[in-house]
Amino acid sequence: MEEPVDVAEEELEETEEPEEVLDSEVPEEEDEELEEEEEEFVEAKKRSLRKEKEELEEDIVEERFYTIPLRKAWLSTRKKRAPRAARIVKSFVLKHMKVRTEAEGEEEAERVVIDNEVNEKLWSRGIEKPPRKIRVRVVKDKEGVVTVLLAEGD
Repeated sequence: MEEPVDVAEEELEETEEPEEVLDSEVPEEEDEELEEEEEEFVEAKKRSLRKEKEELEEDIVEERFYTIPLRKAWLSTRKKRAPRAARIVKSFVLKHMKVRTEAEGEEEAERVVIDNEVNEKLWSRGIEKPPRKIRVRVVKDKEGVVTVLLAEGD
């Protein structure tokens, strides 16, 4: 004899078929649009970097490369070496780029800006072991702002 089958069970079996949506079934138009947007973003970023570089090159009045000795930083206690190395870099640049620290008349005083890469290089091995020397590129612009950058290749 046949066993009675519930109609509800048959309906469940029919509706329980898994619906798989694969990534390949996503419309290709959306993928293309995303890729185009990414390409546009990358191109815009490159253009902005080029503009910044050109502006920086136009503003440069003086550019010099220095190897700054930091051996005096090692004369201080272990926990004060990296901050002292930063002060040594700043004083070296003030001295060699002839930066005016005091305002004369209506002119503003020139200032020294140490780039983040230089600071990271000084602190790369921690507070106790700064490098013995560091190679930097020092740029002076029209307004008298002196920027200390890490030399290429370092």
